[in-house]
Amino acid sequence: MSLDKRVRVRFAPSPTGGLHLGGVRTVLFNYLFARQHGGDFVLRIEDTDRTRFVEGAEEYILQCLEWCGLEPDESPFKGGAYGPYRQSERKALYRDYAIELVNAGKAYYAFDTPEELEYMRAHLKSPENPSPQYDSRLRMQMRNSLSLPKEEVERLLQEGIPHVIRIRMPENESIAFTDMIRGEVVFQTGQVDDKVLMKADGMPTYHLAVVVDDRLMKITHAFRGEEWLPSAPVHILLWRYLGWEAEMPSWAHLPLILKPDGNGKLSKRDGDRLGFPVFAMNWTDPKSGELSRGFRELGFLPEAFVNMLAMLGWNDGTGQELFSLDELVARFSIDRVHKGGAKFDFEKAKWYNHEWIKRMGEDELYDYVVPYFNERTAPADKTYVLKVIGLIRDRCTLLTEFWDQGFFFFEHPAAYDLAAIQPKWNEKNKVFFEMLALDLGEAVDYDAALLETTFKALATAQGIKPGELQMLFRVMLVGGKFGPGVFEIAALLGKEGTVERIRMGISAFSI
Repeated sequence: MSLDKRVRVRFAPSPTGGLHLGGVRTVLFNYLFARQHGGDFVLRIEDTDRTRFVEGAEEYILQCLEWCGLEPDESPFKGGAYGPYRQSERKALYRDYAIELVNAGKAYYAFDTPEELEYMRAHLKSPENPSPQYDSRLRMQMRNSLSLPKEEVERLLQEGIPHVIRIRMPENESIAFTDMIRGEVVFQTGQVDDKVLMKADGMPTYHLAVVVDDRLMKITHAFRGEEWLPSAPVHILLWRYLGWEAEMPSWAHLPLILKPDGNGKLSKRDGDRLGFPVFAMNWTDPKSGELSRGFRELGFLPEAFVNMLAMLGWNDGTGQELFSLDELVARFSIDRVHKGGAKFDFEKAKWYNHEWIKRMGEDELYDYVVPYFNERTAPADKTYVLKVIGLIRDRCTLLTEFWDQGFFFFEHPAAYDLAAIQPKWNEKNKVFFEMLALDLGEAVDYDAALLETTFKALATAQGIKPGELQMLFRVMLVGGKFGPGVFEIAALLGKEGTVERIRMGISAFSI
């Protein structure tokens, strides 16, 4: 792959709603490629379809990228040498290029009304053309500057009659390009319709805008989803017709992220049906008020989310699965991106999160975890919270589980699993715990190892197997048969806290 000029890549989303995990993966592959080659990563907002524009979506997209640690070098929010970075602010640029194409005979004005277009689709069917579209076979039957007299076209333009500008696709040519993932790809122009380049409202469509902007922003490599592959011949012709073919970026069409059963592209509806998010962060539709949950709010670490996305359609060939962002930058290769779609597995996604929780140090986890504690209890001493995190981290798959796995370090059990202790609760065991409370209360040294020694020595002296008592001790401390090592729990609760819970447990168990 020749990289004889500065690498510049871009992510160009439409601000229409939540950011799908497939979009974040496209960002990630752009980001990794740019960082690996010392290049620039550009965020460009493609907001030319004003009917679909959603207030707040731009800011949401940037927040998602910030959370993932994939911040752009240039954007509408940061600026840069090739701005503006919103297509709506570049509107004046596009029509000049569209008119240039018309004057060169490579595009044309089309004055067809919506009703006329609907009539074409419904009534111009034939055995040879069962699904009519505006193309080389039918364009001369429509109302456009190719079928109408020149004087009529000039009159319609002067009178301001609504019109669009369409590309004039060749009737029967082969168009080929080399995709960085898929290799040689060939299209027949006769199978592609005359796409609209400029809409009646004066805004460009994606097809024209993406070519003009990529050229003016000096984009060298374009990574986009596989669903855009059918548009490639239109874009290639636009690069060619505008005289820019030598500057056309190298393209990579990324594989789809598929439903868990592999049957089609993963959608928000699939996530709702199967009980997992497909957006990076929570998104609330400003019109309907509908909340779509995101991976962040579900309790995912950004490091795990990014790691998981990287492995959806790529691997480095070694079998390694856990990568930091820096490691991904060092190891990423577009040559190892798969051609086929990648099935999304939510259980595997949670596995990545669990592994990253175990991998991170307590200090790294603290800022992620402490908000969940502070939502439910008064802020605790940081040193204490760090110890709690260290004890329960291996038991947590999601950040939201830290409270459920460690609430008893901050508050007394509200209830006890009496069904679990009743078969083992008797007068002899009650006496044991009364004596343990006295011994611990008088203890000078207090840590997990000494606790265990004291506990087992007292049990042996009483003629009771220690194993029979440990479950009772655990229920006294936490309320049920769960949690980390019981002596580690007691050590962190402290002498007074442990003695108090023993006495509360004796009282509750003896009712």
